[in-house]
Amino acid sequence: MDTRMLLIPVGLLLLVGFSSIFVVDERQVAIRFQLGEIVRSDYPPGLHWKAPWPVNNVRKFDKRILYLDARPERFLTREKKNVSVSFFIKWRIADPATYYTSFMGDERQASLRLMQIIKNGLQLEFDQRTITQVVSGERQQMMTSLTKIGNSEVSQFGIEIIDVRIKQIELPEDVRNSVYQRMNSERERIAKEHRAQGEEAAKGIRAVAEKERTVMLAVAARDAEISRGEGDARATEIYGKAYGKNQEFYEFYRSMNAYRSALSSQQDILVLEPDSDFFRYFGSESGK
Repeated sequence: MDTRMLLIPVGLLLLVGFSSIFVVDERQVAIRFQLGEIVRSDYPPGLHWKAPWPVNNVRKFDKRILYLDARPERFLTREKKNVSVSFFIKWRIADPATYYTSFMGDERQASLRLMQIIKNGLQLEFDQRTITQVVSGERQQMMTSLTKIGNSEVSQFGIEIIDVRIKQIELPEDVRNSVYQRMNSERERIAKEHRAQGEEAAKGIRAVAEKERTVMLAVAARDAEISRGEGDARATEIYGKAYGKNQEFYEFYRSMNAYRSALSSQQDILVLEPDSDFFRYFGSESGK
């Protein structure tokens, strides 16, 4: 009986001892409250002591870099064109006490406030730039400016923005379709112009080629006629000389060629007088 009575105060003492100890992980920040009022918020990692509950209680928060991914939002550029922008934010708790006072330690409320600040900053950045500037040349400048301006606004909430990154910038679906149709029409117009220019150039090339062909054929025909005339004249000259040297042989040779040409086919029929001049070399080699 005495032993059981002794265990009660020992158990109470152990309970009080355990409730007076708390551990802060290196990935956490801790705030100690005394009767609901913040007493301390700069605990390093390790084992710490506090007054037993309900005099003191401790709240812990993640001190690692937190990632906030935003759904695509529409923004207006300087030329009043809609763009769909998706981005993300990296942030962390810089001052636990101020963070708790601002949002009662609710990370969701802090994320909503941070998101609204960055959206407002993005709209200001897009108001000053065209689509071309946003997409190509000035994106890095925008993100640097957003981080700087955002930190100047969220520092009062005990938050630090590590980085703001734009993942993607797109035209909305309806605008994208309209731009695609316009680009397609423009490309078709350019293609038609190129085809028309090509056809015109082809016609010119064909006309020049046809002209050159006609000229070349005419020159070739002229040269052929000249060569043929020269050949005929030369042949006539040779025949004349040969005829002059031996008239009888020349006449005999011509008759033999005439026989070969006229009597070469068995189907040919000639109706001639036997004593005609054509057959005069049949009876005598001298033609008499």
